[in-house]
Amino acid sequence: MRIAFGSDHAGASLKAELLAYAQELGHEVSDFGGGEDGPVDYPVYAFAVAKAVARGEYDRGILICGTGLGMSIAANKVPGVRAALCHECYTARMSREHNDANILCLGQRVLGPGLAREVLRVFLSTPFSQGASHVRRLAMISAEEGAALR
Repeated sequence: MRIAFGSDHAGASLKAELLAYAQELGHEVSDFGGGEDGPVDYPVYAFAVAKAVARGEYDRGILICGTGLGMSIAANKVPGVRAALCHECYTARMSREHNDANILCLGQRVLGPGLAREVLRVFLSTPFSQGASHVRRLAMISAEEGAALR
């Protein structure tokens, strides 16, 4: 799987750790940068990763800031993105099974690196269930995105 990573300064160290972990799991990763050299504006990195995922250049995206909130708000402004803020494994699994989330948002100040690794592993390994109700609901979201652009 091709995975795009991005962070701000408050998520840079967790991003580095999870990027290496994703490589250990056998994934192809790209670092879109963010915060390694000091404070940055999180929307820059959220939009860059989200647009790359929405264009199909990457299968999934991982965005990390202090809480994950800013990244998830910004990423979800990009049509075709379903960014999920997850701080434990259950929501990570449900975000994939029911919502076909394509971006995982995490908060470095909210969860430790061990749990973050597990959340990432669950997010990357869980398939979309493709149940009829889930597909129908995602189509409704896509239709609204298209309507909002008109």
